Amino acid sequence: MTIVSGIAPAAAPSASSSDILSGDAARAAVAAMRAGLLADELVPYLGPGAIGLETEPPVPATPEAVAAELHKRAPAPSKIRTSMWSVAQFIESRRHRRTLQAWMAEIFAAPVAPNRLHRFLAGLPLSMLVDTWYDGALATALREGGRTDVVEIQGVTRAGEFRDIWTKAYDAAGAEVAPEAADAAKTVLYAPHGGVRPAKNFLVADSDYVEVLTEIDIQSPIPAAVKHRRTPRGFVFLGCRFHDQMLRTYARQILKRSKGPHYAVVDRERLTRNELKFLADHDIVAIDLPLGAVTDLLVG
Repeated sequence: MTIVSGIAPAAAPSASSSDILSGDAARAAVAAMRAGLLADELVPYLGPGAIGLETEPPVPATPEAVAAELHKRAPAPSKIRTSMWSVAQFIESRRHRRTLQAWMAEIFAAPVAPNRLHRFLAGLPLSMLVDTWYDGALATALREGGRTDVVEIQGVTRAGEFRDIWTKAYDAAGAEVAPEAADAAKTVLYAPHGGVRPAKNFLVADSDYVEVLTEIDIQSPIPAAVKHRRTPRGFVFLGCRFHDQMLRTYARQILKRSKGPHYAVVDRERLTRNELKFLADHDIVAIDLPLGAVTDLLVG
């Protein structure tokens, strides 16, 4: 992967590019992203970094910060202390699933106010959005915008379940609806790891992912509405990191069989070798600009 800066090319970079763009080239790519979003040709894919765009959020904004909060409640061994998934598994194994769920709900209890990125995306006529964090700010932005044509699909744990279930669906008021309701919705909001509202669904412990990761390569846990809507589109990764295998696996499977192009807003200085490989392997155009600057260009 090479670094490109300076004068923008005549056309926006193609999905086959494995460059990290900065300067005028990066701003040209953001212009292409904006056009794709306005035309419903791209799917926003938000990570936890999106909630810290304007102010310090009242909830953790990284998996490592969640691990630290859980560790305060049940001290975990030092070798797993920074892994959210491992600390959550430690708690579930020793304190019971209900305790883990209660603590996660407590950690994410404070409402996160939507910022200008959330509000901009909520105001677009998008067929699908993906929110990979537990806070629910994007769902709040959709409600505050008066959107009643949205169905949210959340990933759910199979702990305690005796049926073949991977997700649950909710209407704009937070009432659970049949999965088929997503097919008729104008917009699907997909929260693959769950969310604190409306029902405190959390995929967070290693055990939550055992069966999901066993099946995800054949796409069983991915909702039909998501598969259908992603096919003719590309993805825009905003506020995301891919430094953990779990994060890379989910992103890889969600964008699978989608048309592209794909973009990711990154901080070049923080990218790990695995992240660089992930971006190159999936032809994701990396844009080395602060998320705030990208948001300014998107909002216009």
